Amino acid sequence: MNNSSTLNTAATPEWRAHVAYALGECAGEKKLTSKRKLRIAQVAPLYESVPPRHYGGTERVVSWLTEELAAMGHEVTLYASGDSRTSARLRKCCARALRTAEDCVDPLTHHMVMIEQVMRQKREFDIVHFHIDYLHYGVSRRNNLCHVTTTHGRLDIPDLLPLYAEFAGMPVVSISREQRRPLPWLNWAGNVYHGLPESLLRFHPESGKYLAFIGRISPEKRPDRAIEIAKRTGIPLKIAAKVDRADREYFETRIKHLLDDPLVEYIGEIGDREKSDFLGNAMACLVPIDWPEPFGITMIEAMACGTPVIAYRNGSVPELVRNGVSGWIVENMDEAVRAVERVHEISRNACRREFETRFTVERMAREYLRIYEEQIRMSRAAPREVQSETKDTEMAL
Repeated sequence: MNNSSTLNTAATPEWRAHVAYALGECAGEKKLTSKRKLRIAQVAPLYESVPPRHYGGTERVVSWLTEELAAMGHEVTLYASGDSRTSARLRKCCARALRTAEDCVDPLTHHMVMIEQVMRQKREFDIVHFHIDYLHYGVSRRNNLCHVTTTHGRLDIPDLLPLYAEFAGMPVVSISREQRRPLPWLNWAGNVYHGLPESLLRFHPESGKYLAFIGRISPEKRPDRAIEIAKRTGIPLKIAAKVDRADREYFETRIKHLLDDPLVEYIGEIGDREKSDFLGNAMACLVPIDWPEPFGITMIEAMACGTPVIAYRNGSVPELVRNGVSGWIVENMDEAVRAVERVHEISRNACRREFETRFTVERMAREYLRIYEEQIRMSRAAPREVQSETKDTEMAL
């Protein structure tokens, strides 16, 4: 293993490039502060409740943001499934979360109805914050809506090129700088790293005796790599993860038989109540991803518990994990094994400090408020009947 490349304690180039923004020192970003009560609509996906009962990254972030904005004194309306729980005003857009609703065949129909409801009620809000990808772009543009959209998913899909060529003027927010790489020419209103409540997960000062894998069993999350790391190090692995319908075949054919290994314990889905002990009692949290992860909440949840992260260098990992401080960034299996052997070199107190400095919900809400204020200012300064800015589709392709 080349210790000089991935397992050194010097800050990686990616960390140096992003530290100014992470600490709020980037001169290129607007530094507006909201000094008045805003009327804010949060529009969540309907696949999970807000917050989700178990797995559900986007809906969980929407919940944290909604509750923090409401606690700050803003008037917040949440558009979400009927089984959601919030201190804000809830607009129920379907009876319950669609992912587990057996009678739901076409979830898009519910989202289209929700978008129409938002448009009918748009005068109730200073700004609308969408978390539902691009579904609303057409009507938002035609209705001259003051809005912003957080892009929670990957943007390296070729089908997105003609869509964003048409809707190049849509104000969007990234959740990591790396997420922007495929589409750097979009109308980026800002970059906001996710944050969670400071008291949500308990700090565990002592290291545990097992490795943790949490989230979703899918080809891009690579639970098979996590199992291989456990086998090569001889350290037990606990897997707390859901299996979506789309990944059922992958689970049955590629992963299920690997769970028979005596070192591996498959727990299934867990919620926030179980996460504190599951992550906090682990020696390290494995994130052996094989895709351009836009963010990865698992990593900051582990830091909140004081648990070091061992992650493959993909997507947002170099922005979130400070090499040698909150974990190790690795390139291959040999380096991952070596990182487990060196995990004792990571201070659990330092992991918690990284979380408290960079990934709290208060910081996230404050940064979104700056973006809201800027979008409101621009909307009032230069109203347009239709935001028609587009880019040439052939050039984009």
